[in-house]
Amino acid sequence: MRILVVNWQDRENPQAGGAEGHLHEIFGRLASRGHELSLLCGGWPGAPPTATLDGIAVHRVGTRYTFPLLAYRAYRAGVAGRQHDVLVEDLNKLPLLTPMWDRRRAAAPRVVGLVHHLFGATAFQELSLPLATAVWLGERPLGYVYGTTPFQAVSVSTADDLVARGIARSQVEVIYQGVDTEAYTPDACLRSPTPLFAYLGRLKRYKGVQLVIRAFARAAMPEARLAIAGAGDYRPHLEALVRSLDLGDRVRFLGRVSEAEKRQLLRQAWALALASPKEGWGITNLEAAASGTPVVASNSPGIRESVVDGRTGFLVPHGDTAAFAACLERFARDPGLVARMGAAARCFAETLNWDRAASATEAHLASVAGGHGVP
Repeated sequence: MRILVVNWQDRENPQAGGAEGHLHEIFGRLASRGHELSLLCGGWPGAPPTATLDGIAVHRVGTRYTFPLLAYRAYRAGVAGRQHDVLVEDLNKLPLLTPMWDRRRAAAPRVVGLVHHLFGATAFQELSLPLATAVWLGERPLGYVYGTTPFQAVSVSTADDLVARGIARSQVEVIYQGVDTEAYTPDACLRSPTPLFAYLGRLKRYKGVQLVIRAFARAAMPEARLAIAGAGDYRPHLEALVRSLDLGDRVRFLGRVSEAEKRQLLRQAWALALASPKEGWGITNLEAAASGTPVVASNSPGIRESVVDGRTGFLVPHGDTAAFAACLERFARDPGLVARMGAAARCFAETLNWDRAASATEAHLASVAGGHGVP
């Protein structure tokens, strides 16, 4: 198949996150299987306009702020070529309305929407009122513009969200994300001798890191520590919260960490903590599971599918810091529980891998394209 992916960013972008990691894991594998892959995305100041990443021909236009204004023009100008069987729009910010790009051309590629999660009202928890309103309004016409478009969703929660916006459930294929179980592995020898909890992700208000900190402060476990890895504009507010709760050096901010440091932290931790109100899937939960580390998380859309409550970790009502603290205490008091749930989490992670996700994506795109490219 000749596949064009349209996304705001590629994995080399300094602002890249989980959506870009997923994109390259999946479509890099499809490129290695002989499919022709192109990516039309935004760039950043000083970025080369073209690159080849994971076998994907990358074409960068504008920046994260101007890309939605330039993407259609670049497509029409043939920046990434126009002879494609399928156009995959990765909808992880404002929808680009790709079903309208080529609707009058007989040989137009079939459009497939790829969705991690939709912001909905959660945009108002993070963005200024004008920007949040723009994001909220941008998602409103999904049912109208994408009404006949086939979709791939990374979770049942996301599929349900699409249905609520007017997309027929029969048009949505749920394909769970994968995890590299060879890179992320358990190592009991690295487990911290004293209770250590970890948060890994962006430091944004909507991620709920402040709830993790409040729950940690509330828990009766003075010997425990909390490591927060990640970068974002909410860090000063979180540091101020730590000071106000008199947590001292029990909470450490590690900043952005390398992949090697991330793997080491997941092996050291007694549990990963995540209190986001909504995720597409919660890939870090799965990376923790593959590392033999259980999770304490909000029982939120997406997250509840990457944590098996009572088996690979605990799910608590979102915003209930007392319940969150109680779960942290359970792990802090019982290293055996950490080991048992960590072993179960590893078994769970082994059922999900990127090759499986890539094969499911390949089969779905082939069916949309009329069977091209898959024996």
